[in-house]
Amino acid sequence: VQLQASGGGLVQAGGSLRLSCAASGRTFSMYAMGWFRQAPGKEREFVANIRRSGGITYADSVKGRFTISRDNAMNTVYLQMNSLKPEDTAVYYCAADSTIGAMLRTPTVDDYDYWGQGTQVTVSS
Repeated sequence: VQLQASGGGLVQAGGSLRLSCAASGRTFSMYAMGWFRQAPGKEREFVANIRRSGGITYADSVKGRFTISRDNAMNTVYLQMNSLKPEDTAVYYCAADSTIGAMLRTPTVDDYDYWGQGTQVTVSS
């Protein structure tokens, strides 16, 4: 599966952005979809995922502010980001997995097989 992320940009603290990730292929519903982010000088970290069952998990740092959703008819997963903070500044990556990673509530980078190219989110103070 090929993934194409979009929707990043520059926003002031307290603002909102919605990221989208379009996937190729006809078996999108069989994949768990996740969002990860990587800030400068830091390791890539888990943000949120939505599993095949519809189960959702968020990192504690974004809980209550971010919402992940998916549209299987459109082969797209979204990340609605509200109340953005400067510490949310990072390159955001969407990822997919249909095997072991698809069953994990809090996957690591190594658990997802397919990755998009990343989209930059910058939050100014």
